[in-house]
Amino acid sequence: MDSSLYADGEIAKIYNRQYLTVYRICFSFMKNSEDAEDMVQETFIKLIASKKKFESEEHEKAWLIVTASNTCKDELRRWKRRLENIKSFIQQESVVRKEDDRVLEWVMALPVKYKQVIYLYYYEGYQTSEIADMMHCSESTVRNQLLRGRRILKKNSVCRLYLWNARSSSGERYRFRFVQSE
Repeated sequence: MDSSLYADGEIAKIYNRQYLTVYRICFSFMKNSEDAEDMVQETFIKLIASKKKFESEEHEKAWLIVTASNTCKDELRRWKRRLENIKSFIQQESVVRKEDDRVLEWVMALPVKYKQVIYLYYYEGYQTSEIADMMHCSESTVRNQLLRGRRILKKNSVCRLYLWNARSSSGERYRFRFVQSE
């Protein structure tokens, strides 16, 4: 932080004054607390980087609201582009086994945040640390999203879904296997 622009604790005071407002804006866009917290952090990082001086608290609040909104919209656009890339890849893939098609349909029906990490982890073979770098989030967030996505797949599938450790000749780390529910 540029100490010549902000006195010690000035950013902390702005944060304490405006946190709830910024969080509510971010939550309204992101629809979950983890992503909303990330966007709040990004918003305040942009404040620090902008070296912005405000005329009043209302000016400060208005700037933060607009910045938070734009930050969330940008992140949602990035998610949409990633999703479109995944969908276009899937459409181009012509030789996929029938069982894999069914699993892939279930994966693509997941909420975006789970679908992306499950696809990258199981289909592309990325490690959780690599996914975290790509998605600009913590590795624990990726692991939690994998866990929650697996739970949704197991809960919503017509069959019970089993995952087991295996290495195929193509180097895949994990495979999906189905056993018909009784």
